[in-house]
Amino acid sequence: MKKPYVYLVGAGPGDEDLITVKGLKCIEKADVILYDRLANENLLQHKKLEAETIDVGKAPHHHAYTQEEINQLLVAKAKEGKIVTRLKGGDPFVFGRGGEEALALYEENIPFEVVPGITSAIAVPNYGGIPVTHRHVSTSFHVITGHEDPTKENSDVNYEALAKLEGTLVFLMGVGHLKEITEKLMFHGKSKDTPAALIHRGTTARQKTVTGTLENILEVAAANKIKAPSIIIIGEVVNLRQNLNWFQTLPLQGKRILVTRTRQQASDLSRQLKELGGEIIEFPTISIEEPEDFTSIDKVLENLTGFQHIIFTSVNGVKAFFNRLKELKIDIRSIGLAKITAIGSATKAALEDKGVLVDLLPEVYTAEGILEAAQGKIKEGERVLLPRADIARRALTAGLKEMGAIIEEVDIYRTVIPTCKREDLIEILKNSLDYITFTSSSTAKNFLEILGEENKNLLNGVKIASIGPITGKTIEDLGLSVDIQAEHYTIEGLVSSIREE
Repeated sequence: MKKPYVYLVGAGPGDEDLITVKGLKCIEKADVILYDRLANENLLQHKKLEAETIDVGKAPHHHAYTQEEINQLLVAKAKEGKIVTRLKGGDPFVFGRGGEEALALYEENIPFEVVPGITSAIAVPNYGGIPVTHRHVSTSFHVITGHEDPTKENSDVNYEALAKLEGTLVFLMGVGHLKEITEKLMFHGKSKDTPAALIHRGTTARQKTVTGTLENILEVAAANKIKAPSIIIIGEVVNLRQNLNWFQTLPLQGKRILVTRTRQQASDLSRQLKELGGEIIEFPTISIEEPEDFTSIDKVLENLTGFQHIIFTSVNGVKAFFNRLKELKIDIRSIGLAKITAIGSATKAALEDKGVLVDLLPEVYTAEGILEAAQGKIKEGERVLLPRADIARRALTAGLKEMGAIIEEVDIYRTVIPTCKREDLIEILKNSLDYITFTSSSTAKNFLEILGEENKNLLNGVKIASIGPITGKTIEDLGLSVDIQAEHYTIEGLVSSIREE
């Protein structure tokens, strides 16, 4: 039996990229992950496939698990000899009750480690354009729980002392008691004109910031429907927001974007859109799988010296081709003197990563673009190998045959619909989506098959972005409209077109 070990990990304030490197490693090695509602669920994508995940999230007035039950669960899972990661929003020891969980483990002689997280008390004001300290404005900041009702008879918070402080006051979990907090501070002498701000869902694409004064911030919050989770910042530093508001000025700030690429490929597109402020929802509609039978493929790969040209039409094709060579222990030099063609810049980069230089790259990244570029370069009687997907368009094959080339197609990989639930997609679409991105005809076809014709009305008001004309035509053939089409048929081109829309 393995030795138990528990990591109490701070997941940061909301943006999954703000977790520490050490925290991410704890997710990757865990056998069991207990996470709460303020920890970004996207972090669970980094877990081991077989890892157990348990949502112990606690919302105001609704506790899936009490704190005592969470403590007991940590102990029980650890005693099974498992590595347990407790994933908590913010920092475990900043109003995160991490100390209580650590003490429960200590009492049971279970070894544990606390991994600090970036606290929302600092990060959320930062993303709102508000530094908690600033020279000549505020030389200290104070973090206070806003969860406690200030009107109770024996409050643990000394509002009289807080009202006299010149530094920045940051209240966590306090939006439900905003009225009482502001009244208490003013009652004890804090100026009613003191600047104040509320930041909802800080560091995420849904961040919303409102500002006012101690006197009117309650009305401002109500008018803008600010709810939990939000933090309250009180102090002169709030006035710096007008010059330092960097996050909410990003071009895609507040936009919710659905990415339909394979989970393995989604990261690059998601990252670029996220850097522009978008909130990314990944819902892969295709999965890349190996062929069910390699017999005919292997016969071709074992005789590569007989080809004068090899044409790669996707990054997936490059990966599958070289993975199979490695599996068969076929030397890359078996390609011989064959000229290499790549359909686009991403495919070219994938080949170069394998140490293979590209001889031909079309100006237009389509099958038709390859045919135009190949005029006079692929001659009659020359043998051409096309390692491609099982459902690839046949326009390239037909065009090469018209040139007199001898074509050998191998379906080096399969594209299939991944296991996913229609109700999950419907739920995503019901939650005010702004854009859906399609990077291939397969992603579009499978998307509609998963969604179902009867639910197409859920796409009303959602803008559809296509990586190029071939994908765009497929989308239109499916009865949908293309709102954005990339000028350059690459991920960078697609992101650029969405940004400029």
